[in-house]
Amino acid sequence: MLIKIGYDIEFELGGPTPMVLMLFVHPSRQGDLRQAEELEVEPEVPVSYYTDLFGNRCARLLAPAGNIRLALETVIEDSGEPDPQSPDAVQHNIEDLPDEALAFLMPSRYCEVDKLSDIAWNLFGQTKPGWPRVHAICTWVHNHIHFDYQKANPSKSAFDVYNEKEGVCRDFSHLALTFCRCMNIPARYATGYMGDIGVPVVLPMDFSGWFEVYLGDRWHTFDARHNIPRIGRVVMAVGRDAADVALTTNFGSATLKKFFIISDEIVDVPAGAA
Repeated sequence: MLIKIGYDIEFELGGPTPMVLMLFVHPSRQGDLRQAEELEVEPEVPVSYYTDLFGNRCARLLAPAGNIRLALETVIEDSGEPDPQSPDAVQHNIEDLPDEALAFLMPSRYCEVDKLSDIAWNLFGQTKPGWPRVHAICTWVHNHIHFDYQKANPSKSAFDVYNEKEGVCRDFSHLALTFCRCMNIPARYATGYMGDIGVPVVLPMDFSGWFEVYLGDRWHTFDARHNIPRIGRVVMAVGRDAADVALTTNFGSATLKKFFIISDEIVDVPAGAA
């Protein structure tokens, strides 16, 4: 399956503004790109690239005052299969975890492991460790949190979501991954493209947030908001929580003027079709 991905984003800036961008396919998926991933910046300014502490591809630039447009369109190859399922994936003892997984057991900006630990053990302490436990956590969050775009709040934490019982995809993910950490399962936040492939179309298109857990010596994808395997998920960045994977960070006053995201399957049109 080929998927067209990209965006057209515009900001109005009150003055010269340094920006950090995380608007690229994650290095783990770079080999699947079938067209160059070329960032278009208007007006044209110098752009430099680096890799952050979590292995995400980033760019930085100094934008002039006024409007700045960020655009990119490319094609990525995908298996066309739903998110892989590994129901026998085991949970590791903490002493057996690789060093790099330990950071994803700790509290972070949006994920208060200390506040939710007792709650998590009361809810999930009797579940089978490993994949069944993570699945139980996803199902609980999916069933107890109400999705509402109007409830998006950049300061909302996992503990807030638990108490308010409403939020958007990042809130579902923050609560679920915090519960996983409480249960000694390394869990990290992920963001990227997830178009409406194989499901009813919902507009307007947006970037999406989900999470990954470390079981059976590798990372696995989970999505508490939808709680079903999805097709065409393309990761862009991973981190401890949403604070680590902001797709644009503006070091100054910025007003969002345009935000258009595309993630659509490319379907061949038969010869002679209108």
